[in-house]
Amino acid sequence: MNRWQSPPKVSRLGSIFLGCVIALSACIIAPPQPSTNSNPECVQEYRADVDYFPNKVRLTDAQGFTVTYHQHYKVVSVNRPWKDAKTQFQYVLVQCGTPIPSGFKPEQIVQIPVRSVVALSTTHFVPLERLNVLDRLVGISNFKDVTTPAVTAKIEANQLVEVGDSGNLSVERVLELSPELVTTFGTGNPQQDTHPKLLEAGLKVAIVAEYMESTPLGRAEWIKFLATFFNREAEAEQRFAEVRQRYQAIAAKATQRQLKPTVFSGFDYQGTWYIPGGESYVARFFQDSGATYLWADERTPGSVQLNFEQVYDRAVTAQYWIVNANSVKTRADLLAADPRYQNFIAVQSGKVFSPTAKVNPDGGNDYWQSGTANPDLILADLVKIFHPELMPEHQFVYYRQLPQ
Repeated sequence: MNRWQSPPKVSRLGSIFLGCVIALSACIIAPPQPSTNSNPECVQEYRADVDYFPNKVRLTDAQGFTVTYHQHYKVVSVNRPWKDAKTQFQYVLVQCGTPIPSGFKPEQIVQIPVRSVVALSTTHFVPLERLNVLDRLVGISNFKDVTTPAVTAKIEANQLVEVGDSGNLSVERVLELSPELVTTFGTGNPQQDTHPKLLEAGLKVAIVAEYMESTPLGRAEWIKFLATFFNREAEAEQRFAEVRQRYQAIAAKATQRQLKPTVFSGFDYQGTWYIPGGESYVARFFQDSGATYLWADERTPGSVQLNFEQVYDRAVTAQYWIVNANSVKTRADLLAADPRYQNFIAVQSGKVFSPTAKVNPDGGNDYWQSGTANPDLILADLVKIFHPELMPEHQFVYYRQLPQ
């Protein structure tokens, strides 16, 4: 998985497959269904003529999922769970207290609203908080990566359990929590993906594939995907609309600038330089921040693998360098890694920036955690870098200029 279209840290899982399906139903042990008597959010007297979902999501930017509403259930489909996926996932979200619709497999059915959730990606934290359902979070992959204050508070209050990530996920620990839903991601790599094990254990699993989106707003709009499991569509619509409006207002100012400084990105890692493709969300950030991205002509949403010489030939005179490497704290670190970096104009002029302004002591980087939900703040940072006169009052949130 490349560095610019890679899934968020930690493991993720999957639910049902649309079309080409792996036959799991025979080995699934169905977990107990939520009791309608103990859940005030459940329907007590079902009526077929009632629309139980008056608030509905309307997608504007995300391409990777769809939602179809019926009177008492929703069909949510994930059509791009990972790169080159031959499989799709479909979830049937049934309002608790109403009939289970026919024509679907048991493992597709999720009773909603969900009352407890295990989130196996840190990118889910901020959306859950904005949906006002963070109190339903009972487990996460590991504590050391957490940078979200509200989640840290839950850890300190002993309200969360570590269940491990892709390499050491404890299915037993997840089962002990009895969550009504597990949110995760998939890569298509059976050595990394853990959702088959969780499905075999009878758990309800949702694949969140925001990392496959090619635009910043498309990634952020996956808050609406999560909202469908909690009947929080109204909150999702409002919060995303606010982010979208701020993002577009900033972009409108930046893209009107006639002078657009040149920028390149990435970092040489063990002889390979991963350059974001021209149709990637990173390239869109550069475009919307009023910069000229030197690899905008590479028509791919993923990354391009180049060697040092190929990057040097095109980028040596670029005005800015956005370095994506947690290990690089200073320009001296860059030169220690490769003295040839000194020849780049961006290094000589000190115009090297990195999204490492908020990194916790264990290396958890908030850019990869809350940044997905806050493209407006990332864009504001980038405009502050390329056109500081447009953002005189803005203080960097995710980016920082590398000191000498």
